[in-house]
Amino acid sequence: MLDVRRLRLLRDLARLGTIAAVAQAHTYSPSAVSQQLAALQREAGVPLLERTGRGVTLTPAGTALVRHAETVLAALEAATATLAAARSGLHGTVRIGAFPTAVRTLLPAALVALGREHPALDLMVTELDPVHMPDALRERRLDVALLHDYDLAPVTPDPTVESEPLLDETVFLALPADHPVDGDPIATVEHRAWIAGTPGTLCHTVALRTCQAAGYQPRVRHHADDFTAVLALVAAGQGVALVPQLGAVHAPPGVRLVPLPSRRRTRLAYRRGSGGHPAVSACVTAVRTATAAYLASAAGPGA
Repeated sequence: MLDVRRLRLLRDLARLGTIAAVAQAHTYSPSAVSQQLAALQREAGVPLLERTGRGVTLTPAGTALVRHAETVLAALEAATATLAAARSGLHGTVRIGAFPTAVRTLLPAALVALGREHPALDLMVTELDPVHMPDALRERRLDVALLHDYDLAPVTPDPTVESEPLLDETVFLALPADHPVDGDPIATVEHRAWIAGTPGTLCHTVALRTCQAAGYQPRVRHHADDFTAVLALVAAGQGVALVPQLGAVHAPPGVRLVPLPSRRRTRLAYRRGSGGHPAVSACVTAVRTATAAYLASAAGPGA
């Protein structure tokens, strides 16, 4: 019988590429990971790994086993969800991950509703950039995540994660109110300074790609990840920026918001197989209800 914990290590080796990275993800030592993978290889009875220089790669049998491991792990999540549904009442810890604008606008009402309807749930929120959320779900640091991508920077679906659409937002070009816009808005700000997210974040990538699609490389003067700060910098004449609908609801005076064809798409995500877990389902329902209520009451652009 193959050990599930060892299958998870093999799956993560296929994803991360090195034993050292797997050890770091699981807070093990590299030697402990190597020992567990060697034990899995003995259980399998065929070579799963082969040495390549100072590292290891998966054999064809190892790659095939990883595909089965994904199915096994998803089935275990589904089994856990079934057992949880058989118990009366919801209790335990639910870890929710979200990007900053969702934490500020959508989650508060959802948390209030969950606390009122399921007081035995221990709700924990972590603010996280969407690029890190699939790893956090896979490593069980999160149970539910609000993640997003942009049409200019689509994210490849992760086979270990299931998701469902939540929100499709307009993206605005935020610029000083006195800046003229004639024709393509992005082309008109080619010579202005830009305010973009921290390098490595999805928002930073989208700003670069938006300008590159217009034929130029932006001159990024400031980096800021909070859209309230971004809009304050725009109002102070420090540059222009891309701001999605949730971040643009309360734009300060002196800022002009020009809608662009680009869209930001938010999804609710959870580990594959865990969607039937009552706590996950309750979180999804609460976030959906809070999102609908927020958009209905918002007075900003695109409401």
